[in-house]
Amino acid sequence: MNNKPLSLVLILLLVSAAAAQSVYYPRNYMDAVKNGTRSLTGTPGPDYWQNSSDYMIRAEFDPATRLLSGELWLDYKNNSPDSLRIVVLKLKQDIYRKGNTRDFEISPVAVHDGVEIKKLSVNGTAIDKGRGKSSFRRAGTNLIALLPETLPAGGSINIEAEWSFTVPKESGIRMGSYKDSSYFISYWFPQMAVYDDIDGWDMIDYKGHTETYNDFSDYDVEITVPDDFIVWGTGLLQNADEVLESKFVDRMKVASVSDTVIRIIAKEDYESGGITKRNGKNRWKFKAEHVPDFAFGTSNSYYWDMTSLKPDKSDDRIAIVSAAYNPESKDFYEVAEIAQKSIEFLSKEMPGVPYPYPSMTVFNGSGGMEYPMIINDGSTQNRSRAAGLTSHEITHTYFPFYMGINERKYAWMDEGWAVMLPFEYQIREGGSPIENNISGYEEFAGSEEDTPPIIPSYLVTGKSYRNASYSRPGVAYRLLHDMMGEEKFKDCLHFYMKSWNGKHPVPYDFFFSFEKVYGEDLGWFWKPWFLEQGYPDLGIKNSEYIDGKYNVEIEKIGNVPVPVKLTAVAADGSEKVILLPVSVWANGNSIYKLTIDPGFKIVKLILGSGQIPDSFDKNNILEM
Repeated sequence: MNNKPLSLVLILLLVSAAAAQSVYYPRNYMDAVKNGTRSLTGTPGPDYWQNSSDYMIRAEFDPATRLLSGELWLDYKNNSPDSLRIVVLKLKQDIYRKGNTRDFEISPVAVHDGVEIKKLSVNGTAIDKGRGKSSFRRAGTNLIALLPETLPAGGSINIEAEWSFTVPKESGIRMGSYKDSSYFISYWFPQMAVYDDIDGWDMIDYKGHTETYNDFSDYDVEITVPDDFIVWGTGLLQNADEVLESKFVDRMKVASVSDTVIRIIAKEDYESGGITKRNGKNRWKFKAEHVPDFAFGTSNSYYWDMTSLKPDKSDDRIAIVSAAYNPESKDFYEVAEIAQKSIEFLSKEMPGVPYPYPSMTVFNGSGGMEYPMIINDGSTQNRSRAAGLTSHEITHTYFPFYMGINERKYAWMDEGWAVMLPFEYQIREGGSPIENNISGYEEFAGSEEDTPPIIPSYLVTGKSYRNASYSRPGVAYRLLHDMMGEEKFKDCLHFYMKSWNGKHPVPYDFFFSFEKVYGEDLGWFWKPWFLEQGYPDLGIKNSEYIDGKYNVEIEKIGNVPVPVKLTAVAADGSEKVILLPVSVWANGNSIYKLTIDPGFKIVKLILGSGQIPDSFDKNNILEM
């Protein structure tokens, strides 16, 4: 017998009926609403829960052999209402393991035997490889451990592990070896998988394209390296005076309260020597609170710049900003300043939420990849591109870190925001991010490979993944912003971010959040942009001249709605521009009629612009 209150049952029936007409809500989400962990108002339900993990890690990295070995102590709290018979650990370095499946080819020299598990225990009981009681088995990049005793709801366990693996010999997937003696290390320790109210255990295999999904944790990490190496990592360095000579510690102290960039380590410092304490090996200690991951970089030749800023004008909290880079990377000499300006823009303009962490380091490795308080960026050709890459990766601070996005299933919920939110900053730095993303989407829109973003990301690869995760949602968010206006858009965004900060939102939480604050059903927008295949295409259907005015019909040929920009051109080249928001298509109409009184005879009508996607432009010009 269903004991849910009648009012809730009626609400669910109404939502289900509305969903049948507009947006489809999957069963596992509606089950979560019934169970009280999600709501129909865009906020967590009254019974929302999520589990938590806290880590103490002691690791050593030997650059000569590229062997990383470590020991961890993990406290795991089961806040769910379920009893757990198993736990799942992520061994993401097993992506390099011989025989494992990957989304793309890697160099044969990067393949290894996977993570070696030397010890695994739960509450002091050894967990051995196999299928018996208190055992574990490996599946792809997952380690599934059968617990010696069931973990009850509200209970906790302590997991101990010893492990090792070899860092790829060259630039790998989001991490690897750079230059001769510089390394970025990520996805490097046995990490507790998420158990959530939507899917239970996250057992999605890590194959390269899709990234990660983690609970929020506190980290106490010590990393031992040869004494000429420097380490930069997630969180704050706790023992600078134990690993660096005093003059460099003094420079750090000055830079940590300065809004100008200060060179902590430069060419002359390497030439004169005496940067680090000579103890044979040094142990670098870091702490980070309430973050979903930990990564680090290390080098014995990188330069180091540092500056700071106050991200929140309401208090004196300081965020320290660093760049650690190859001296040959010419663009990186400006990256500390670029990172500072990016954080300032994100904190005070868009999204206008103060940067939540005490530090940010941009490490000069390869590609572009985000981690809490540290990002791994390759070199670029000029400042504009460096600003685009740096601001994009730093924006991920909010999505997926401030918000605990499941990137494995919903990459567009973080990548799309990292595309759109820094647009204006990137324009100031000489970029053309809006036009670039729109042209990229236009070329792809409506093809067989134009996969709707709502399709779980781990099921999508290649160009389809890039379009569904980056270009298409980035454009959609921008159109939403332009329709609502910046103030209302930020009201919606802030409500969503405040409601789900430190939690795990899914797409429907985002949809409901924006609708609650905006005050309207936006299913007409969500459905074609995020849930359906299709393409944007507007055309000029007809124009009539009556009583000194022009009656123009604009036709929505494609199913994906976009704004209307119509330019009336006179014989002398003068123009009158009419710009209408995407909401002119909110009622499902395929024709929009407008009347133009330009004050001159129109010789040509031009529809669209480089900032509005339109897959076919043959019908966008009408000669009068």
